[in-house]
Amino acid sequence: MTPTIHDFSPENACRCPLEMELQMVLQKRIMILDGGMGTMIQQLNFTEEDFRGREFKEHPCPLKGNNDMLSITQPDAIYQIHKDYLLAGADIIETNSFSSTSIAQADYQLKHLAYRLNKTSAELAKRAAGDVTKQTGRKCYVAGAIGPTNKTLSVSPSVERPDLRNTTFDELVEAYSEQVRGLLDGGVDILLVETIFDTANAKAALFAIDLLCGKSYPPTPLFISGTVVDRSGRTLSGQTGEAFVISLSHAKPLCIGLNCALGATEMRPFIEAIGKTTTAFIISYPNAGLPNTFGVYDETPEVTASHLKDFAVSGLVNIVGGCCGTTPQHIRAIAKVVEQCQPRQPPNDLSEDYLLLSGLEPFKIGPYTNFVNIGERCNVAGSRKFAKLIMAGNYEEAVNIAKTQVEMGAQILDINMDEGMLDGPKAMARFCNLIASEPDIARVPLCIDSSNFSVIEAGLKCCQGKCIVNSISLKEGEQEFLSRANIVKRYGAAIVVMAFDEEGQATDTERKVDICTRAYNLLVSKVGFDSNDIIFDPNILTIGTGMEEHNTFAIDFIRATRAIKETLPGARVSGGVSNLSFSFRGMEAIREAMHSVFLYHAIKDGMDMGIVNAGNLPVYDEIDKELLSLCENLIWNKETDATDKLLAYAQNYTAGEKKIIPSDEWRDRSVEERLEYALVKGIEKYIVEDTEKCLSQVVRYTRPLHVIEGPLMDGMKVVGDLFSSGKLFLPQVIKSARVMKKAVSYLIPLMENERQEKMASSGTMEETDPYQGTIVLATVKGDVHDIGKNIVGVVLGCNNFRVIDLGVMVPCDKILREATERKADFIGLSGLITPSLDEMIHVAKEMERLGLKIPLLIGGATTSKVIDLGVMVPCDKILREATERKADFIGLSGLITPSLDEMIHVAKEMERLGLKIPLLIGGATTSNWDLMLHSYAMHQCSKLLEDTVREDFFEELTDEYEEIRHDHYDSLKFLGTRVFDSYNLRNLIDYIDWKPFFDVWQLRGKYPNRGYPKIFQDKTVCLELKS
Repeated sequence: MTPTIHDFSPENACRCPLEMELQMVLQKRIMILDGGMGTMIQQLNFTEEDFRGREFKEHPCPLKGNNDMLSITQPDAIYQIHKDYLLAGADIIETNSFSSTSIAQADYQLKHLAYRLNKTSAELAKRAAGDVTKQTGRKCYVAGAIGPTNKTLSVSPSVERPDLRNTTFDELVEAYSEQVRGLLDGGVDILLVETIFDTANAKAALFAIDLLCGKSYPPTPLFISGTVVDRSGRTLSGQTGEAFVISLSHAKPLCIGLNCALGATEMRPFIEAIGKTTTAFIISYPNAGLPNTFGVYDETPEVTASHLKDFAVSGLVNIVGGCCGTTPQHIRAIAKVVEQCQPRQPPNDLSEDYLLLSGLEPFKIGPYTNFVNIGERCNVAGSRKFAKLIMAGNYEEAVNIAKTQVEMGAQILDINMDEGMLDGPKAMARFCNLIASEPDIARVPLCIDSSNFSVIEAGLKCCQGKCIVNSISLKEGEQEFLSRANIVKRYGAAIVVMAFDEEGQATDTERKVDICTRAYNLLVSKVGFDSNDIIFDPNILTIGTGMEEHNTFAIDFIRATRAIKETLPGARVSGGVSNLSFSFRGMEAIREAMHSVFLYHAIKDGMDMGIVNAGNLPVYDEIDKELLSLCENLIWNKETDATDKLLAYAQNYTAGEKKIIPSDEWRDRSVEERLEYALVKGIEKYIVEDTEKCLSQVVRYTRPLHVIEGPLMDGMKVVGDLFSSGKLFLPQVIKSARVMKKAVSYLIPLMENERQEKMASSGTMEETDPYQGTIVLATVKGDVHDIGKNIVGVVLGCNNFRVIDLGVMVPCDKILREATERKADFIGLSGLITPSLDEMIHVAKEMERLGLKIPLLIGGATTSKVIDLGVMVPCDKILREATERKADFIGLSGLITPSLDEMIHVAKEMERLGLKIPLLIGGATTSNWDLMLHSYAMHQCSKLLEDTVREDFFEELTDEYEEIRHDHYDSLKFLGTRVFDSYNLRNLIDYIDWKPFFDVWQLRGKYPNRGYPKIFQDKTVCLELKS
């Protein structure tokens, strides 16, 4: 096996000339890739004897089907296929080397031929390209095709052994290294890692390329192409397209895109999504449609070309070509239709100020991301239960701890296997492989945590996503620091740097900042690390030890955090929070209070993330006032005897694990207050009992719906307010949402019975449609939050709307397909996380592109009317256009935004300024459809369905937007007075609202013609007005 290389190689000072040449071409026109090699070989009907040729006539096993062998045994045929594609218009041809690794060739007992196969295939393609260039004068390029092999690092070949793998990262690196050497020695211009169904395999290929092209060979342009296996938009190993891009972005490919598995029509939404997440050029070479019943691709060249022309016209692609089923005729047709189309112009920088991570799904940490919880319980040094399970070999049960951490709100999962009696690398690899087989866990990024670098590498070799390495430091000197940093970069991980150097651990603010600054400069200038991938841990050290020199440790961390965020652009700050309270071990209530108080202040000064069991943190405002004061005094070192006072409090008011505050004291409050308390604290025990108690107050709550709209929603609003102010963390919010869900689940049957009784009393027959309208609800692709969406569905259902709930993680095409097939009156989209807004925007654009005129309602933490005004055409213009085009509806909130960053900024500014503006949502709970105020959604749907009030509704909405615009208009070009000389006053006529004048003159129209200019349609006053 190839040993892991540990030497440090500096970044190349400049990019290779060929890459710069290709970049210039790609900026000017859309380039053409060739079509299917296998398709053309099949048409030749080669026999077993043809595959063997003379050299392999006596080979011990069959060779038919080993297409790569034909480069040796039938070189003229392969040469002609290359030439046919080039003459059809292809700028780039791929070598016949898709399966030319020793791993894939082992099936034919030909692993020893891998290098020769690649070199020969490259030489054949180069000869064809050179001949066509001489013939036509057009420069042609050769891409070395690097396939995925027939093994996978992320999926077990055995159902019974989910941790089993049929290859290793090192074996793949060795095989890919041999292949890449052959291709480069054969003279390829480009390396194309393609048909990626497992991103971990691709990372091994990129690892091999980086080792070779940084040393033995000059830098070579790199193309990457993944394969999504179906309309879910995921690879075979489960990654979304966006996560796939993030996982491989460290390789800095010139082009990235998709090929195979799908036809162009099916591939389009995923190509569009990838284009939104990368600054690279986009390559797309789909199959000739989907195979028919007999497995034949029968999509004609004209049809394939028309689909790819649509890609080009929409500005989605830079390189197009074909995969399975495509022929030179397809390539000729494609080249012709895109010849005059402008190429996609990649954005300059999509990820500025963002730390991008991925598991099966993307995770972005930006300037406005709330505190990120790193789950801490999968740590043999920090969790006795986890350590006991691992030491006993009970890995399957240990996986359940990881699952619980994610369910409780961990956004990143920390894994640590540092135990003297444990084989760390083996344990880390086995646990990571088990996690990879659990999608509910694998969706979040991993933090590979160890003081042993071999354990860290063992974890990185098992992860297809972009991880965090925790950690490296300068304690062993710069050379070792740089070597390890370069290895981490080669794996494509972000990195945690501890505040250690050759002199030891930094304890005071100045040393912490000095060490972190030194490390930052080394990583950025010498290793070429993206500053957004650097995370500093300035050491959260234990306070309350009784030693005076420890008293300022919390203050030093907070001050160092502030300095790091102010002076080291892009860097993040993390820390292990449990270290703070280690001196109070065994007094869990005290420790949890200390953690909550510390985080409340550290987050304000810039702490981005932390390893913490956040699900157990008390709410800052709910901590016993005496305990809160004692914790504040200890953390800020306000009193010399702060430790003694806190210890005395602990001894007087706690006993072991007993909570400080009597658990049932709140049960003496009113039922509404009890519901609020249960929601804020996440207590499920009494929620059904108290919900039932509310219902018994029939005078106050005449319907089950009123309990949701009243005390339950009031409680969730408090949760949202606490979350927004940083006093509540995501795991606690999720607990609150579970309590809410339990209460609503109790009310659902009651509301359904109410609906059935209402239908029966109205005499509605079963076969008639009793519904006011039909709405399709979905949490958009990439988001799993649905509590509030479910509540919206219940409320609408109980008001005679037919609700079709598609669930969570629903792709755009399914939403629109279901809405069309079900003849929906509305589409409702839900989402909590910021990428969900991008997906909502995508749905809206697709509706516009397809001419789908269905009202669209969106809800989520990132939507608001002020955002709409800040980045969109004014609402009155939108509504005017919608009326003129006879559209049913455009949207109740922002549908299209060119800048998610600006949208988040405006929302945060609203919060900072305390602007009480009506929003479609009103807080930040688990799904935030809660905060659409549910019944509000029902009222809007009802208004839109009633012709008599629809026009008035649009008028009211226009007025409401106009008021917001006047109150918060922030794009004035000047302040003070400006004089307009010789200005034509007629230009102002269209902007004058005459309604106030008419009111003064007692010329008021009647509904629906009471507003200007509709008042001119009013029969009573129109003649007098016109006169």
